[in-house]
Amino acid sequence: MFKTEKYNEIKDFIKKTSNSTKIIAISKNHPRESVLEAINAGVHIFGENRVQEAQHKFKLLKESNPKIELHLTGPLQSNKVKIAIPLFDVFHTLDREKIAIEFSKHKDLLANKKIFLQINIGKESTKSGIFPEDTKDFLFFLKNELKLSINGLMCIPPFYDDPTYHFSKLKLLADENEISELSIGMSNDYKVALQFNPTYIRLGTILFGKRL
Repeated sequence: MFKTEKYNEIKDFIKKTSNSTKIIAISKNHPRESVLEAINAGVHIFGENRVQEAQHKFKLLKESNPKIELHLTGPLQSNKVKIAIPLFDVFHTLDREKIAIEFSKHKDLLANKKIFLQINIGKESTKSGIFPEDTKDFLFFLKNELKLSINGLMCIPPFYDDPTYHFSKLKLLADENEISELSIGMSNDYKVALQFNPTYIRLGTILFGKRL
């Protein structure tokens, strides 16, 4: 069940911080009924982690409701890139060279799409993404060799660390590389993330409850 009251509360909190941050309602592992409840509450930006699940829930919904903006917030397999590009409007998890090369093969389909480079900000073995010290060279490769435009940087801090340190580090990386957009903050740390005026915060559990 979608928590409309909580959604409105967070929207009001964002306004008080004078941010233009947008909320991505992460609907992965939640039924289509919950998505419809969210749409009725005024939500039009959703996040999904799997291409197949997103197709099942959103293909027809997007056709009937062009305001819906769908974000891929989970890892993307290279063989799903061509299917994913027409379905999703924003990609948060470009995390390695192989996926970048697949994107570059379909540049004609990427008009009006946004891509965020995922940074493994804590250099964790359990997470994917580019290490902070490799960001500049990888961005150069994307821009100059693959001719791919990157709109922003995304990260997920180590769970037990202070997120402020990692968000600060990501903001510095973005500034150094003249990137203006950030995708940071989830249900447990979005208030900290808002201090950095991100473009997006990604909220799942706090809006939809625990996953099924």
